[in-house]
Amino acid sequence: ILTILGNSAVLATAARRSPLLKAPELLTVNLAVADIGMALSMYPLAIASAWSHAWLGGDASCVYYALMGFLFGVCSMMTLCAMAVIRFLVTNSAKSSSNKITKNTVCILIAFIWLYSLLWAILPLVGWGYYGPEPFGISCTIAWSKFHNSSNGFSFILSMFLLCTVLPALTIVACYLGIAWKVHKAYQEIQNIDRIPNAAKLEKKLTLMAVLISVAFLSSWTPYAAASFWSIFNSSESLQPVLTLLPCLFAKSSTAYNPFIYYIFSKTFRCEVRELRCCWGWRGRYFSSDSSADNPVSALWSG
Repeated sequence: ILTILGNSAVLATAARRSPLLKAPELLTVNLAVADIGMALSMYPLAIASAWSHAWLGGDASCVYYALMGFLFGVCSMMTLCAMAVIRFLVTNSAKSSSNKITKNTVCILIAFIWLYSLLWAILPLVGWGYYGPEPFGISCTIAWSKFHNSSNGFSFILSMFLLCTVLPALTIVACYLGIAWKVHKAYQEIQNIDRIPNAAKLEKKLTLMAVLISVAFLSSWTPYAAASFWSIFNSSESLQPVLTLLPCLFAKSSTAYNPFIYYIFSKTFRCEVRELRCCWGWRGRYFSSDSSADNPVSALWSG
């Protein structure tokens, strides 16, 4: 519920101010699309299976669930990586050169992210890697436990780990460390000035917001990655079901954090959300109240 409501607010806000969106903000929209896509395509199946104490739908729905999770997970990771790189380029470039990052450039980058994610999600379907149920039985993902005795599966895990996890994570860390160093040097240069320029404050706030988004995502998925890699080299039965279930649930919670981070750090987003609330509150009162039909001015003021 938090994922759908929060990311729907992000998408509604982006739609309302679409002519004013800057090119890097399109990546924020893409991240919200990936998060809400994961919630709509996966969570209903997982919730129904949890209530039934067993996976519902058989092998076909298991493969579908695992494919959607892999697709949206890789898409989110690569989007965060692209956000870090673009933020690094903007921070470390002159204003004239930073304007070269256009909306068309970002749209091409987003298309590449989805194609890259789709490629990795399809590979297990064509024989490189496997999809299967989680050890606790009410969710599906990459079949980690099948890979200790399969060179095909192990090569897939190793390649996926390097190209979809390690390299993007290292890129994110390197970019934000570079940004932090740049901001630190900029603050040192103006430390004798009584008032720090608003542009420097805004840059620091945007960087902090981007860092928190990346930290929230990586922190959510790290316990799940650790439990999954344990299953590669050891029997999944060596872990208690709760030790495989809780990291999975924590990883899925990553889709709900970003709207709260936007709300805390973005004044524009806060204002847009309040306007959306007022708009929906007015519509609800206008269409549901009998008295408002007789007195539309009263309905308008109540909204």
